[in-house]
Amino acid sequence: MQLRLRTTMAEEGSGCPVPRLPWASIQRVALPLFILAGVIAVVYCFLCQRPAQQRPLESPGWDMAELQLNHTGRRRDGRLRWLGDPALGRSFLHGLELDNGQLRVRRSGIYRLHIQVTLANCSSSLWATTHHRATLTVGICSPAAHSISLLRLNFHEGCVVTSQRLTPLAQGDTLCTNLTLPLLPSPNADETFFGVQWVHP
Repeated sequence: MQLRLRTTMAEEGSGCPVPRLPWASIQRVALPLFILAGVIAVVYCFLCQRPAQQRPLESPGWDMAELQLNHTGRRRDGRLRWLGDPALGRSFLHGLELDNGQLRVRRSGIYRLHIQVTLANCSSSLWATTHHRATLTVGICSPAAHSISLLRLNFHEGCVVTSQRLTPLAQGDTLCTNLTLPLLPSPNADETFFGVQWVHP
């Protein structure tokens, strides 16, 4: 009996080896790749089919403004007034609002502020009388409870000041920019501009 069993086993084990594909290994690799490809395809289709108004730049989370000077002649006070409209060139206003030329925040968060002001008709004779007091300030002017200076820039003996900073702003804060009188800022949008961008809640 044992001899017959051994003979049968030897006969089954003899002959040409039949190559067998390692299906288990292929399945372990192919199945996750197939699932990953399906997920990528679904995400890609979802993003491509989203309407333009739902894309990130248009979402309420991207409050930003790039403003140019509203230069309407002789200045009666120290405040600079701003405009934001794509029809004017590179300026725009998104998620924020202008109130009498001053920028008002509609959503609390941390914002990046940047400003550049170039003086019009800047010459050495002007500096003989005004350089010791020529300053540009950016601050929260309203509401009064939040009133604080955010930037104070001295022109020293130059014709341009530029700066940027991160600062927390609350809903309803109004930003004001003031330039020492009687100095006049350049109305050129490449020389004088003001902007903010929401960066974090």
